[in-house]
Amino acid sequence: MAGEEISEDYPVEIHEYLSTFENSIGAVDEMLKTMMSVSRNELLQKLDPLEQAKVDLVSAYTLNSMFWVYLATQGVNPKEHPVKQELERIRVYMNRVKEITDKKKAGKLDRGAASRFVKNALWEPKPKHTAKAANKGKSKN
Repeated sequence: MAGEEISEDYPVEIHEYLSTFENSIGAVDEMLKTMMSVSRNELLQKLDPLEQAKVDLVSAYTLNSMFWVYLATQGVNPKEHPVKQELERIRVYMNRVKEITDKKKAGKLDRGAASRFVKNALWEPKPKHTAKAANKGKSKN
């Protein structure tokens, strides 16, 4: 009987998709409640500037993504809406933050150790050895 009611409201083929979507919306709602339970100032005071930027970017991207979904549910093509440019702009900033994070994680070069390593790895002829070879050549003639 429940299956008959579902088929009247929407096609049975999309029931699984709608159920998954409803679960996802519930998870987003729980995350938003968690984020809203702490004041923004308290949250940002505990973070360094890079982490603050990450929180702000993720929040902006999430809100714009949710608006994208809202537009799609209203029959508006979000690809032709300014929200697309906003998502791209946020994505560019997210990539910049990622580059900064990657630079911080990159290893540092110890110039002194590197120059000693290269200096010791290079072969240098010994001056005594070359002088003996030159003298041997002269005495044979």
